[in-house]
Amino acid sequence: MKKIPRIVLAGTSSGVGKTTITSAIIHGIKKHGYSVQPFKVGPDFIDPTYLSAVAGRPARNLDAWLMGQRGVLKDFVQNSSSDISVVEGVMGYYDGFEGGSNFASTYHVSKIVRAPVILVLDASKAARSIAATALGFVKFQKNSRIGGLILNKIGSKKHEELCRQALSKLGIPVVGVIPRDASQGLESRHLGLVPVSEIKSLGQKIRSIAKSYSDHINIEKIIEISRNTPSLPVIPQAYNARKRTKIAVALDESFNFYYKENLDALCREGASLEFFSPIHDKKVPSCDGLYIGGGFPEVKGDLLERNNSMKKQIREKAEQGVPIYAECGGLMYLTRSIRYGKKKFNMIGLFEADTAMQKKLKLNYTKASTSRTCAVSRRGATLYGHEFHFSELESISKDSTFAYKMDIGIGIDKKRDGMIQYNTLASYMHMHFAQPSVAKTFVENCIKLSRR
Repeated sequence: MKKIPRIVLAGTSSGVGKTTITSAIIHGIKKHGYSVQPFKVGPDFIDPTYLSAVAGRPARNLDAWLMGQRGVLKDFVQNSSSDISVVEGVMGYYDGFEGGSNFASTYHVSKIVRAPVILVLDASKAARSIAATALGFVKFQKNSRIGGLILNKIGSKKHEELCRQALSKLGIPVVGVIPRDASQGLESRHLGLVPVSEIKSLGQKIRSIAKSYSDHINIEKIIEISRNTPSLPVIPQAYNARKRTKIAVALDESFNFYYKENLDALCREGASLEFFSPIHDKKVPSCDGLYIGGGFPEVKGDLLERNNSMKKQIREKAEQGVPIYAECGGLMYLTRSIRYGKKKFNMIGLFEADTAMQKKLKLNYTKASTSRTCAVSRRGATLYGHEFHFSELESISKDSTFAYKMDIGIGIDKKRDGMIQYNTLASYMHMHFAQPSVAKTFVENCIKLSRR
């Protein structure tokens, strides 16, 4: 068994300040001389970049739908090598896969990793009534695991006193009171916060906010709560296989939606990774495979359009049969064009389709059956993922080939996803490589190419 001090930060809903407050707690714990491993509940790619910027080590995702309960526990135990593990929740505490159960919610993950929970309450428009909200969350489940409360957006000392009086009968300590300060907001866009990797100054901003907020949080009490936890079973690390192939990974301001586990899984299966920028670099690294993740290619569309050398080389790689796996933003980059507002940017054109940004968000957990063998899967497999985008593909060729039939989710067109061209697979569905067959199949396909 392994002793892992740990804490989960949950919210009553989205938008209550979980990311900034979690960052503040990470900063405060580090200030007390402890190292922190950050985690994020759910499939989010963006919030983890803020936690990473403050913690100084990569945040990892915990998602029961994408990873399974065993996968969540395994990833948490194997990567909790710091002094304290801090987990930021997703949406409201009990929000998950469906309305009728807690599956894939922050509550579900806290139960899997047996962690105490600090509940963040937005008190900006309430006083005594905040106790009714807190009581509802505490009583909604028989064992809510809630061991502390943080009040956010407090307007005055009098406001704080009213809230504290109302909450005193619950018997749960208030471990933080954050004053209302509009200047401490973070930049947002159509998919939420702007990734730290896109605008480097955001890293400094979240560290500054974290430092300011931590002065209003009882870090000593949170450390105490984190230590009052049961031991978890030891789960040995898997060793990396001998390097047998090289995969080039697109990583820059446009393409940065990657789970740390996905990159680690490719390495475990025997791949060495080399990162490159479709915006700034003129050449694709010598490689046996390409991985183009999600992101915001529409925002830097003009820069992607100008880099004709890069677009030409990626298309040539595809035509040569190099295995290419692209998700969401990567899919958009491989179409003929991206239309963003009144602007239209020419892209690689590997797929006979155009991308257009829309006003309606497509946000779902997904489940797909593979109807064709492709770069990352054999025919007949079941794959779990999620989709998270505002774009749609238009003018899709009638001759397009698809690898996935969506059992849950929208996909690209008529419940179909995973467009295939040569040995390239591109989908709106994002996957977590806790599904071991995905990384293994992709690496094996790259090895086959290297042996030609």
